Amino acid sequence: MTPANLDWANLTFSYTKTDYNVRCTYKNGEWGPIEVSDSEYIPLHIAASCLHYGQESFEGLKAFRGKDGKVRIFRMEENAKRFIRSAEGISMQPMPVELFCEMVRKVVKLNERFIPPYGTGASLYIRPLEIGVTPLVGVSPATEYIVIMLVTPVGPYFKNGFKPIKVCMSREYDRVAPKGTGSIKIGGNYAASLNAGQMAHSKGYGNMLYFDPKDKTYIDECGAANFFAIKDNTYITPGSETVLPSITNMSLEVLAEDLGMKVERRLFKVDEFNDFEECSACGTAAVCSPIGQIDDLDTGESYKFGKEGEAGPMTTALYNKLRAIQYGEEEDIHNWCEVLDI
Repeated sequence: MTPANLDWANLTFSYTKTDYNVRCTYKNGEWGPIEVSDSEYIPLHIAASCLHYGQESFEGLKAFRGKDGKVRIFRMEENAKRFIRSAEGISMQPMPVELFCEMVRKVVKLNERFIPPYGTGASLYIRPLEIGVTPLVGVSPATEYIVIMLVTPVGPYFKNGFKPIKVCMSREYDRVAPKGTGSIKIGGNYAASLNAGQMAHSKGYGNMLYFDPKDKTYIDECGAANFFAIKDNTYITPGSETVLPSITNMSLEVLAEDLGMKVERRLFKVDEFNDFEECSACGTAAVCSPIGQIDDLDTGESYKFGKEGEAGPMTTALYNKLRAIQYGEEEDIHNWCEVLDI
């Protein structure tokens, strides 16, 4: 039975309650059994380490109802590996890949009726979360952790079509610190970006493009997403140690090579914007978010890319190719999708 109150074609990228979430607790030196819950709440001690010392990490991935009616989960093993790196980065207990994947499969199957139909452009968003729950007053790692996985149906990121956005950049804001936590997926990084993001939105921009936090010379991330550019049949993305390794970006690099492009992961400065033919942000939510204009709020310089109001041809080709794999419209030659038996 499908949810009667959901308008699949008009879903936004926001939270909708589903039937179940799944949970697993690390206690006394081992991970316990996977538990199923229909509650949206968790019992949490007021002194839990996640509340006081930020021991929290999360992931984001999607399940898709394909053209053939089958359900595909995109690259969950890579999310599991990144979940481990994030946990290790803030001294939490890492969850084994096999257990992570088992939880993903279970939460998707339990909420199968919330997987949007093929053709709506919507998908089932999966949000794994790990938190430290040991009551602590002194600063030290927790000894007990909970991993929770919730799901929610989400609509296509682009409600007005696949159109370029304007972004801005400023040296006034740092997303993360050098040698800090920028390369892992924790809530603190996103909290630190809220002021800059709100400022950008207040000025009519879609996002803030950050410089590297050390020298303010090289391009880093674009809001909460990775950044890439196209130049001379080459896919170029920042080779920065403070950038979160994006699974979408990683996948687009492979597809760019499949399309006969070169791929460069390297540092680059603002003056290269004059030579870029296309620019885009990329991530789980949007796949590619094409950028038509970048304004430097500090210098007054403005850089424009491609035809006004149109996404560039290579960005469009990459976007369409990745989505075709996710929805089963194109052969998954890289074995990125796991097809569920439901």
